[in-house]
Amino acid sequence: MRGTDPIVAPEQKASQQLSTLRRFLQYLRPYKKEIPIAIALVTIGATSQAIGPFLLGWSIDNLIAQRNLPGLLLMLLLLGLIYVLGISAIRGQIMRVGWIMQRLLAQLRQDIFNKIQSLPLSFFDRSEAGDLMSRLLNDVNTVNQAFGQTIAQMLGNTFSLVGIVIAMFALNFQLGLLSNLVVPLMIFTTSLFARWARARFRVTRQTIGELSAKLEEDIGSVREAQAFNRVHLNIAEFATLNAANRDANVEAVAITAAFLPSIDFLNTLATAAVLAYGGYLAVTGGATVGVVTSFLLYVQQFFRPIQILSQFYTQAQSAFAGLERIFLLLDEPSQLQDAPDAIDMPPIQGKVAFENVTFGYNPDQLVLKGVNLQALPGQMVALVGPTGSGKSTIINLILRFYDVSGGALKIDDIDVRSVTQASLRRQIGIVLQDNILFSGTVAENIAFGSPHSTQAEIEAAAQMANVHEFITSLPQGYTTQLGERGAPLSQGQRQLISIARAVLINPRILILDEATSSIDTRTEALVQSAIARLLQGRTSFVIAHRLSTVTQADQVLVIQQGQIVERGTHAELINQQGVYANLYALQLGAAVI
Repeated sequence: MRGTDPIVAPEQKASQQLSTLRRFLQYLRPYKKEIPIAIALVTIGATSQAIGPFLLGWSIDNLIAQRNLPGLLLMLLLLGLIYVLGISAIRGQIMRVGWIMQRLLAQLRQDIFNKIQSLPLSFFDRSEAGDLMSRLLNDVNTVNQAFGQTIAQMLGNTFSLVGIVIAMFALNFQLGLLSNLVVPLMIFTTSLFARWARARFRVTRQTIGELSAKLEEDIGSVREAQAFNRVHLNIAEFATLNAANRDANVEAVAITAAFLPSIDFLNTLATAAVLAYGGYLAVTGGATVGVVTSFLLYVQQFFRPIQILSQFYTQAQSAFAGLERIFLLLDEPSQLQDAPDAIDMPPIQGKVAFENVTFGYNPDQLVLKGVNLQALPGQMVALVGPTGSGKSTIINLILRFYDVSGGALKIDDIDVRSVTQASLRRQIGIVLQDNILFSGTVAENIAFGSPHSTQAEIEAAAQMANVHEFITSLPQGYTTQLGERGAPLSQGQRQLISIARAVLINPRILILDEATSSIDTRTEALVQSAIARLLQGRTSFVIAHRLSTVTQADQVLVIQQGQIVERGTHAELINQQGVYANLYALQLGAAVI
């Protein structure tokens, strides 16, 4: 079985590379009208390069040898016009192809970003943000360097090569055959080096992804690294990944560096062969001096396109490695798909029911086991229990970030799987324990879920969230620019703005994940007051770690190991003297009698 690997693997790699190229070329479809223009310019440029040596050789035999000065001057004028036309065509082809490629690559970046935005949360559970950024930036940039900057030259040189070969055989078949004897050696050399380079460049793409992931993670956790005194460990880990990326790139560069001298050697070998045999033919009368001169010029032109094409082929291995990673990402299944006959969710009244719901992020390991609950419109339902018990999973199912594995989740007696995700989430608001704000103005952050809201609506939401006075005290008020993750606002200020964000979309169902934790007492009072207003008339699900915040809940559900083990009001559960009562007593620092 092992003995067959060296034979099968190259075929599989070639097939994979061809498939990758075919898929990449599909991005050219929107530019069908531009491509013929580019090809016409390429043809003009290639023809001008191919015809020059022929006219020079003809001039030596028929003008210089005959001392025809007027004819020579006319020929020089003609050559000048031909080269000016060729240079203009080459410039035009580079601009046209560059225009196409940059738009193609921009679309590729857009497709990657669109895919990342549409991927299910389960994908991000197993992926690193830095690696995704590397695919969007580094891998696309590698494709840009290989294709966007050199593909115009590659096309021009391909056409030039065809024209040169035709001209060489037309001038002298024997010299043409001699010149092309090294082509099989070149193809073998290029294929050999490309195979080595492809393997190395795949490693460079992988290591730069790992390096980007580590960089993104460590930059986001500088405070924790300093607090836990592990800065030196982070530096050492980054140095290890950095060294792996360096070594992979050094190996790839070493292969490329050895490739070009090999092609130069074959070029010199062919030139020497043409000079020796061409000189012999000129002396013996088998060819004219002009023909030999044309051939020497053609040999130089012949190997220049081959060198460029060979170099491009080697560089393209890095691009193919990047494209493979990009297309693997684009082939990831997108978010939960709406049913083909899915309808828009009607205006929600607020009834939520879990009917014998089971669910597992991993099919072999259930997180929720036969959960049954019902929340009536306007009720507040508190979810309490230890970490990992399934509280957040219940919230994720309501938002339909995942679909239930068994049973049914219904809102207003409608199975959420039968409605579109957008129409469902449009009517659900969420305030998390650690809300994310974005770079932009305060107003833009409040209007994050409703970007077409008016300034008056934004300010009304801020007033209801008890944050209007604070915002107006900022230097630019609602137009104050915030930094990444809402810097420099405090945790409490970010929380109030996130409440205003939820107020603005006027949700019928509200989800709160310990929205008053990690803030000072004064801000907590403002948050509690804002939440009390927000809860009025809405069905709400509150994940509570501090049980004192849910004493007024209509239902308290105690969850352990994916099951509801107790349910009732705060008073009812205290009287039961069960799990909830013990948790409450422990938080108050008192024993249950």
